[in-house]
This record gives sequence, structure tokens and C-alpha cells, in this order.
Amino acid sequence: MKRAHFTDNYLMNPSHPVTVILIGGGGTGSQVLTCLARLDVTLRALGHPGLFVKLYDPDTVSETNIGRQLFSESEIGINKAQCLISRVNNFFGNDWVAKPCCYPLQIGETGSGDMANLFITCTDNPKSRLNLWKLLKQVRKIPLYDRERPLYWMDFGNGQTFGQVLLGTISRKIEQPNSEKYEPVGRLSVITEYTNYARVKAEDSGPSCSLAEALEKQDLFINSILAQAGSNILWKMFRNGMIEHRGAYLNLDTMKMNPILI
Repeated sequence: MKRAHFTDNYLMNPSHPVTVILIGGGGTGSQVLTCLARLDVTLRALGHPGLFVKLYDPDTVSETNIGRQLFSESEIGINKAQCLISRVNNFFGNDWVAKPCCYPLQIGETGSGDMANLFITCTDNPKSRLNLWKLLKQVRKIPLYDRERPLYWMDFGNGQTFGQVLLGTISRKIEQPNSEKYEPVGRLSVITEYTNYARVKAEDSGPSCSLAEALEKQDLFINSILAQAGSNILWKMFRNGMIEHRGAYLNLDTMKMNPILI
């Protein structure tokens, strides 16, 4: 019998737009934000309240970002979060929020506005992922309104020509229906439980001095392909109410994408 995860009921029938916190507006984050805007438009056309996104990123656009990330020369010097959110809001008529700062990773620093139903991380910092999971494990013990209750965490990570996207559950277990066709799985491990970050070298991440140097770390289309793959998982969660795959491994050298099954 195939294993499947059935989407939390609140995401399927929310009383408010589903809240999303996107951390990182660089190579992958800038692509993911555009995918989220398209997903929001489509969901609302189908009678769903859609999404409400907050993007956190303290960095400003630099010349090295042009080409590999979704920025232009006219945007150099502007904060990435403010630049991207302004663009999306103007194009789609949204009221999404830009936070030109790092996401607060200490329980005393976060407020209700820093919580969301879905967290998406697009950073190159392993330590920030570990600290985020430490925070979320504390927060899930606190009773919150539905629109602030953390349910899922999707993480994107990549090297130069390879990468992965993985969806996990923040709640200890998402309630699942009975099924004769599938084996329902209510608990999905998050990226920090799935990956040994002790093996990740800190020098593999960080800013570059030029576009040519940046391409030695991350190939031109690795981010956009991963963003599309992860966003397709979210689309299936909303459209079908269930998923059989919760992530994927991508290798551009071999032109292969392998699914991560439930």
C-alpha cells in the first residue's frame, strides 16, 4: 500500500489566507516568491482565500546578484525583501509584507506576527536551520490562533549543480483520515532531522565577489528548477488535499530528479 500525507484541514478550508513566512530572498527565495504569488492567484480563483506571505531578508541587491537572481541593475542597493515584495504587490495587487531583517530565532524576540502556517527556508546557513527548528519546537507548545499556528516547514538547499527540497511537519502529527487506498502518514521529519549538518562545510556558503564566482557555487538554473519542484508539492497539497512525495533530489549534471517519498 502506498504511503501518503493528507493536508491539514485548516490549509484546505481556512477562515483567513494561509500565512507563509519565507526566509531568504536570494537565488532560490526570489524564485519561490514568484511561485507563491502564482499559487495565491490560482487558489483564489478556485474559491480558496489564498496566501499571505512575509519575506525576511536583511541583504541588499548587489551587482553579483544580477543574472542568477531575479534582480536588475536598477535595484542595486535596495533591500532584497522590500524589492521583491514591492514588485509582487504591484504586479498582483497583494498586500504581502517585506521584513528587511533576519528572522528572529529566539523565543523572546518573536511576536505573533512572526508565526505562520507554513515556513519556507531558502538560506545557505545550516546554523539558522538548526536554530529555527529549536524555536519551532518551543512554539508548537504554545496555543495560537489558527492563522499563526505553525504546521509545515519546507526547506530548499543546493550546491553548484545539485540540491534538494524537503517538506516536514512542525506539528508533532497532522490528523489523518482513514483510507483504503493509502497508508496515511501524519508525521514528516523536517530537514534538520533528515540531514546531518555536521557534514556541511561553512566555507561552501557565503557571499561572492562577482557573478562568475557565484556561478562556481551555484549554477545558473539550479535555484529556479528547485523552486518549481518545491512549489509543485505545495500546489498538490492544496489542489489534491494529499501528497505522495514530500521532496526531491535534483542533479543537473545527470539531468535527473529523484522523488522523496512519504
